[in-house]
Amino acid sequence: MENSYRNIGKIVSVFGLKGELIVQHHLGNKIAVTKIKVIFLEQKKEELLPYFVEAARKKGDDDLYLKLEGIDSKEAATKFIRREIWMKEEEVEKHTRKNNPIGWVGYRVVDQGKDLGPILEVIEQPHQVLCRLEIDGKEVLIPINEQTLEKIEHKTQTLLLNLPDGLLEVYLG
Repeated sequence: MENSYRNIGKIVSVFGLKGELIVQHHLGNKIAVTKIKVIFLEQKKEELLPYFVEAARKKGDDDLYLKLEGIDSKEAATKFIRREIWMKEEEVEKHTRKNNPIGWVGYRVVDQGKDLGPILEVIEQPHQVLCRLEIDGKEVLIPINEQTLEKIEHKTQTLLLNLPDGLLEVYLG
């Protein structure tokens, strides 16, 4: 069975002299960073190599400090700047708690009983979350906030919404 991987962010800079990396991630602010044990970095196109995490700690909502085994100097760490970071799909599921929007990718969006299709991407913004869908071949961004979200059904992987009149027409009309 082939493992599926999910891109969780990228290395943006080096911190300190001991090879600590600063990672910009999109796992949301509820992630349990101390539970991250292994990440994957792209060596060549389509080739991911595992790196074991020595230590991880939060640096704000979307950043974290990551210390990888075997990378012990600023020089060694510098080579990894701008590299994309990947995790196994099941690890991402484990780390992103149920109420974390990144876990909604693949969930179906149902607006007042009408199935709009699966969520292709989740875009987190300070005051709301946008879900990207494709309807009739057109990209649609749907805001998820307390006005639009009625219920999340994790068992059936469905978001039940009540969208404002005219929102879909902006994209589809």
